[in-house]
Amino acid sequence: MSQGFNTRAVHAGQEPDPTTGSVVPPLYQTSTFAQDGIGGLRHGYEYGRGTNPTRDSLQTQLAALEGGKHGFSFASGLAAEDALIRALLAPGDHIVMGNDVYGGTYRLINRVLAPWGITNAAVDMSDAGAVAAAVSAGNTKMIWVETPSNPMMKITDIAALAEVARAAGALLVVDNTFASPYLQTPLALGADIVVHSTTKYIGGHSDASGGAIVLDDDAMAEKIGFIQFAAGAVSAPMEAWLTTRGLKTLGVRMDRHSENAQKIAEWLQTRPEVERVLYPGLPEHPGHELAARQMKKFGGMISVQFKGGEAAARKVAESTQLFTLAESLGGIESLMNYPSEMTHASVKGTDLAVPVNLIRLSVGIEDVEDLLADLEHAFAKAWGERHHQVEL
Repeated sequence: MSQGFNTRAVHAGQEPDPTTGSVVPPLYQTSTFAQDGIGGLRHGYEYGRGTNPTRDSLQTQLAALEGGKHGFSFASGLAAEDALIRALLAPGDHIVMGNDVYGGTYRLINRVLAPWGITNAAVDMSDAGAVAAAVSAGNTKMIWVETPSNPMMKITDIAALAEVARAAGALLVVDNTFASPYLQTPLALGADIVVHSTTKYIGGHSDASGGAIVLDDDAMAEKIGFIQFAAGAVSAPMEAWLTTRGLKTLGVRMDRHSENAQKIAEWLQTRPEVERVLYPGLPEHPGHELAARQMKKFGGMISVQFKGGEAAARKVAESTQLFTLAESLGGIESLMNYPSEMTHASVKGTDLAVPVNLIRLSVGIEDVEDLLADLEHAFAKAWGERHHQVEL
């Protein structure tokens, strides 16, 4: 019988402990496992870098929620991306990625893997024609998509790019961190592989770091599994346990994140200080109709550009109380980020640079009236001080 998302989130890989009946599977905080004689492994467990029951449970849960056959849990999102690329590509291969891709992904591909022989091109992923034109015949082996993108909130047609990838003989990889598997399932839309920073919405409580890969193909999964074991960037048992705990409530959290973000985005549109609100839930967003088709809701991420330029954006970012100025996103608490100097500092001065008048909001699950009051206070402080300086 097919089960709904929230049912799978609570129960996939989470069978009660057979020994004690504990409803919550125990945390296996161990690095090694006793053998019944040389090579006599109990249920295949030998050493923590290879397998651990807590990590196995999370990997089952991740695969179930993304609708994939194989799930892998890593120490971070970038560790997952690194393992994926090194498992499936070789020197001389080419990647096409978004021109507003997460700065850490760009740094990994352009500075860590480029000396290894991986080349890349950055294009507007929301333009399927531009992506097709950027494909290098015979060399492009991977097309890398974020949708919504970080932080420009561009929406990409996953099904359309799956066709571009197939025509090129390339793999379509979708970073589903912003949407989460609750709002969007890229494998069902034709993607070959999904990656996540589970640090974000999947963990959901800003207390555990991790990354994930989900896919269907057995041969590729075997290669990724080998790199996971051989290079060892696995999630630790405690991190995996915390991520599993967070993942069980992903659906109800994403409903609240999306509801709050929609109200805040609509409020921001009314403000004279705001130049542009980037949120796919707004009818004015160029990707609104596409997002409505391929996402369940529009998520909790908003980017805002200010008429007052860099000075205004910086002042707002430093003037809130409930919105905490911090790296990362996707936790239950609201966060504010100035990407140009924070998450995307690694692309500053390049064609991928983020506008300096932009801040990124990760809208939490607090009462939305309190969040709006916090932004109202920050705007008053920012523009009040700016007007005072002008008068002086």
